[in-house]
Amino acid sequence: MLFTDRVDAGQRLAEALRHLREADPVVLGLPRGGVPVAFQVARALGAPLDVIVVRKLGVPYHRELGFGAIGEGGVRIISDDIVRRGHVSEKDIASVERAEAAELTRQAERFRADRPRIDIKGRTVIVVDDGIATGATAAAACEVVRAQGAARVVLAAPVAPPDAITWLATEADEVVCLSTPRAFSAVGEWYRDFSQTADEEVVTLLARSAADPPGAAESEEVAVDAGGAVLAGELALPDGAAAVVMFAHGSGSSRHSPRNRAVATALNRAGLGTLLFDLLTEPEADDRANVFDIEVLARRLADATQWLRTRTPVPIGYFGASTGAAAALWAASGAGPEVGAVVSRGGRPDLAGPRLPGVRAPTLLIVGGRDTTVLDLNRQARSALRCECRLEVVPGATHLFEEPGALDEVSVLARDWFTMHLTPQEP
Repeated sequence: MLFTDRVDAGQRLAEALRHLREADPVVLGLPRGGVPVAFQVARALGAPLDVIVVRKLGVPYHRELGFGAIGEGGVRIISDDIVRRGHVSEKDIASVERAEAAELTRQAERFRADRPRIDIKGRTVIVVDDGIATGATAAAACEVVRAQGAARVVLAAPVAPPDAITWLATEADEVVCLSTPRAFSAVGEWYRDFSQTADEEVVTLLARSAADPPGAAESEEVAVDAGGAVLAGELALPDGAAAVVMFAHGSGSSRHSPRNRAVATALNRAGLGTLLFDLLTEPEADDRANVFDIEVLARRLADATQWLRTRTPVPIGYFGASTGAAAALWAASGAGPEVGAVVSRGGRPDLAGPRLPGVRAPTLLIVGGRDTTVLDLNRQARSALRCECRLEVVPGATHLFEEPGALDEVSVLARDWFTMHLTPQEP
C-alpha cells in the first residue's frame, strides 16, 4: 500500500479507527511526522489532539537505526539486542541520551506553547505515528501514556513491518496498522511525498485543533458593537440554548485563548451559548496600559451585553479570567438582573475595588491552590461581595491552570454554576 502523503495516510487511518469514535478518545501524535496524520484522525473522530513527545535513541554511526527511546515522565526503553549487535558502548548510550533528553524538553515546550497538556487519565488514548520501523519509539509512547493514567491504549500507524507489529501488540491494548509489508526497509519508501515535517507545521496543527476543539458548537464571526467600538467576536448558540455566557479575556489575551475556548466548548456541550470576543481593538491592545484599564474594559463589556441582547433574549452570564474577571464584576455591578451569574478563573477581583459590593449576580471564584497571591486577593474579594458567592480552590493548580486535569475541573465548575443559575431548574 502506497500513501500519497501524511494527509492521505491520516484520512485512510481514520476510517480504520471509526469503531473508536464512541469511546470518546484522545488522539496523541508522535512529533514531528505523526502529528499531520494524527490531525486527520482527530478531526474525523471528533477527538481532542495533543502530542506525545518521545525521542528515538539512534546508533551514533547510523542514526536511523534506533537502539531505544525515551519519553516524557522519565520513560526509557533500550533494545539490548541492537546495542549488542551495533557495538554501542555505555559512553555512546549516555551521550545520545543526554542530547535527546534536551531535545525532548525543547519539543514539549515548543509544541504545546501555553496550552496545558490534555488530561488522559481514565481515557481511551490513540497514539498515532506516520509509520513504524523498529517500534522502540511507539513502545515508549505506549508506556508513557499508561504512566499518565490512560485506561486503554490504541497504537495506530499507516505502515510497519510485521515483526514490529507482533511486538507492539504486547505493548498496546490494540494495534491498528493499514499495511505490514514483509519487504520493509524504511517508512519513507511507502509514501510518494515523505518530506520532513517542520516544527512550525506541528505547532500550527495543534493550534488549529485547540482553536476549534471537538464538541464546540457551530459559531459565527460577529462584529460586536460596544458603544461605537467594533470588536471582533465569535458567537455560538447551540439549538435551544437556554442561556449565553460572555467571555471577558484578561491580561492581553484574546478570543483565540485556548483556555477560554476549552471552557466554552464544555459550556456548549451543556447547551449553553458562548460569545468569545475581544474587549480591545488590535491597535488598543498594543498599548499594555489599556489591558489594565478595568473601567474601560467593563464599559465595553456592558455595551457588548446590550448588543447581545438584540441577538438573543436568553439569560446572560459573564466568565472572566485574570483582569477580565475584574471587568466582569465591575460590569455586573451596574447591570442588575441583566446579568444572571459570574464566574472568575484565576481572576483579579481586587481590581474591581469599590464596585464589588454592588454585584448582585451569584459569583463563583475559581483559583489555583498554588496561586497563593491571587488566592489571598480572592479571599478578600469574597468578603467584600454581598451576593451569593463561592470560592473554589483547584488543588495543585497554578495561575494558568496548566496542570493536567486542572482546566477540566474549571470547565466543570463553570458549567455547573451557569447551569444552576441561568437555566430553569425543575422543582
